Amino acid sequence: MQRLYRVTQRLRGGLTVEVPAHAIATTISGWLAELGADSPLVNDLERAVRTGNWSRARVIADYLSVELSVAT
Repeated sequence: MQRLYRVTQRLRGGLTVEVPAHAIATTISGWLAELGADSPLVNDLERAVRTGNWSRARVIADYLSVELSVAT
């Protein structure tokens, strides 16, 4: 079974989704696009999650105004 991650946007109503690691960048990029923004950091965030670098993931998630955790 594939591990899921809970991603919550801090802006625009706090939408929360649960996605596999490979969908983190796509999900957040879509949210940014709705705001007219784009950031290469979404790929860095996905990579940090995939490699288990949670300290880096938290810093990047904070910068992107999202919360990220392992879904239970």
